[in-house]
Amino acid sequence: MQAVCDNGRLLLVSESPRRRDLMRLLGFPFSVCAASIEETLRPAETPLAAVRRFAREKAGVIASQVDWRSFPIVIGADTIVLSDGDALGKPKDAAEAETTLRRLRGREHEVYTAIALITGPEASTLECLARSVVPMRDYTDEEIAHYVRSGDPFDKAGAYAIQDPTFRPVIGLTGCYANVMGLPLCHLAHQLRLVGREPPLDVPAACQEKLAYTCSVFAGILAGEAA
Repeated sequence: MQAVCDNGRLLLVSESPRRRDLMRLLGFPFSVCAASIEETLRPAETPLAAVRRFAREKAGVIASQVDWRSFPIVIGADTIVLSDGDALGKPKDAAEAETTLRRLRGREHEVYTAIALITGPEASTLECLARSVVPMRDYTDEEIAHYVRSGDPFDKAGAYAIQDPTFRPVIGLTGCYANVMGLPLCHLAHQLRLVGREPPLDVPAACQEKLAYTCSVFAGILAGEAA
């Protein structure tokens, strides 16, 4: 396995363009690096244990190869969507995307993102887990079909993007909005503070402006008091 990286200070291990966009709101220079791991639950492993492991393994793969003089902080992230305790991954095809969206329609589900942060070859991994409760609106079968034809669901766990301006599947939220997009910024900002890296931007303000969302949980998250 080979990591392909460009130069920068923070190194985000993710191929997601949504995570990349959110990462910019921290104000740090950063680079992006892809890592391929086997994202399959082990026997008797819970989805929450798995999402933590996936984030940790992504960061660990790159941490074993990185030049720490150029990349002093490696960040791995992984997101999982849970409906009635079942993990809903990225749909393989249009039929699976439609099935997933019908399952979520008019109901609440949970989104978890695990972050793993490594600061050096001998450092232990700093981890956190963000949780959001997401209620979906009662969209129609026609709306599902139109959204699936757009191609947007196929690279997303749960087969939807909370920020989609046309489909707009979500009617409310408890927790972090950015978590549902794949990178809970205040959780990451709190972790960075723990290793002595204060974000140069006002992260809650930048996030809320970018996402056009009024957040009620950022203070507790930054204080390490809330999920």
